[in-house]
Amino acid sequence: MTKVVHPFAHRLGIIRDWKSRWFGLDKKYRDFLTGDLTVRKFLEKRLEYHYLAGIEIERNDKTLRVVVKTGRPGLVIGRSGEHLEKVRQELTAEMKKRKVWNPKVELKIDVEEVRTPETSAPLIAFAVKESIEKRMPFRRVLKQMVEKVMANREVEGVRVRLSGRLNGADMSRTEELKQGRVPLQTFRADIDYATNKAHIPQGDIGIKVWIYRGEVFAANEKSNQSAPSPAPRSRR
Repeated sequence: MTKVVHPFAHRLGIIRDWKSRWFGLDKKYRDFLTGDLTVRKFLEKRLEYHYLAGIEIERNDKTLRVVVKTGRPGLVIGRSGEHLEKVRQELTAEMKKRKVWNPKVELKIDVEEVRTPETSAPLIAFAVKESIEKRMPFRRVLKQMVEKVMANREVEGVRVRLSGRLNGADMSRTEELKQGRVPLQTFRADIDYATNKAHIPQGDIGIKVWIYRGEVFAANEKSNQSAPSPAPRSRR
């Protein structure tokens, strides 16, 4: 029987790194895990309409660093950093409420810009969500998003799937549009995957996006460059 695995977790340690990285922290695993879940849940809800593309967390003995990846950093930072500081204060209050706050640890929030939003699956899923919630025809939305993604040279394939009561139908169904190729079982395939939900009066519409950005050979190229070249053999 086949087994469905998450495209990101399927490539951990091969071409993907963990989204939560702890350095020198062997104890209190439960507290740190609960803290990371609290940070992600709060920021995903607080920055839902700020074009959020991902959240990464780094911990050590003295610092808790949260990296927020977004397609529009100006919305997250605000004028002279006022909005970002407000988000940091609210996050601190939420962690204190959940009893996962350590006053000895400094909280830092860094914002990274996604240079090419068309190659980011979370941003494409969010764009589909906005269009569906604005009552646009779902087939037109699928076609527009697929064409928008494939217009980028870095993308070799894309697949977008919608599930639910499409167009307000009484019976739910699944519609999908695919272009190019999306090799899910190839470990070196750089596939970005994201899910989202569009809230409409008839119910939620599930959204799944796969974006294939080619194969990754950077590790092999670096190892080949670092390896010394063999000495030429002398001919007698």
